This record gives sequence, C-alpha cells and structure tokens, in this order.
Amino acid sequence: MKNYTLIFAFILALALPEFAISQNFPPMAVSPMDLEIARLDSDGPPVARVIYSRPQKKGREIFGGLVPYNKVWRTGANEATELTLYKPMTIGNNRLDAGTYTLYTIPKEDSWTIIINEDTNVWGAFSYKKAKDVARIEVPVQETAAPVEALSMIFKNETNGVTLLIGWDQVYVEIPFKFAWAD
Repeated sequence: MKNYTLIFAFILALALPEFAISQNFPPMAVSPMDLEIARLDSDGPPVARVIYSRPQKKGREIFGGLVPYNKVWRTGANEATELTLYKPMTIGNNRLDAGTYTLYTIPKEDSWTIIINEDTNVWGAFSYKKAKDVARIEVPVQETAAPVEALSMIFKNETNGVTLLIGWDQVYVEIPFKFAWAD
C-alpha cells in the first residue's frame, strides 16, 4: 500500500504544474464575439442569426474616423460579420436562399450601403470581392436616443420578416429582411 501512495504522490507532483499552467486562460478579446438570433417566438426555430465582433468606442471618433466613410467595412472587428438565414428571404428586390453569407456595409454620413456577399469565413474586408455580392440596398442612418459604447446588433420581429438593427456611437441603421413568401 505504501508503494501505491508513493507512486500516486509522484504522479500528482508531476501533474500539478501542468494543471496549474493549463488553467491560465488568455484575457478577454478586446472586441469580443457576439451572436444574435431572430426567432418568431421565444421557443420557435431560428429565422436568422448574425455573428460579429463588438469593438468599443473608447472615446474615439467612430464614423468618419475609426470607420472611414465610403469604404467597405466588415461591420464589426476581426472576422467579417456572418449572417445566416434559415429561411428564404428578400432584402430590397433581392431574393436570398437560406444559407450563410457575409454582411458588409459602406457607411456614409446619411446612409449605409448594406452588402450581402456569398464569400464566407473571411477576416476583415481585405478580401472583399464585389463580384460575390448577392444583394445591395441603401438604408438611412438614424440617430440613437443615447450613445452606444459597443457595436450592437439586434433583430426586431416584423409581421412579414425581421429587421436587423445595427447601432454604434450615436447612429443606427435598420436592415429589413422579408420572408420570400410575404412579397
């Protein structure tokens, strides 16, 4: 029995430093990833999902500064924003099949160009190709009731689809997605 105790103590002594090292998790990302899911009712199947990274304002000038006007933006930080539609939908006059897309935007002072692109799993907007666009619409910029510190996205249910709201700093835009059969 004494031999087993010594062997166990020896193995434990070897394992403890490795165990202690493995518990050092890296710090939280500066722009943590977030996910928003649209459901028509709280326990229903998903209709749409967006995955994006949430940069912080941190006293910086956002639009026209950190995010230049008139340039394609990944609509967040790090990886480009991923949009998944679980049902066929339309955006503007464009029909989108169920599937996963990349959501890019081109912010301007009074409006944003919303771009749905078929390239996926991309970092930033560096590899953006206009030829891969499946839809583009223009939406007006609106002023928020209060400043938004971290880029935020939320879905709002509509009678014929969902609207994706994207807000940061003192502005937001609304992107309407209609069910393909609702037109």
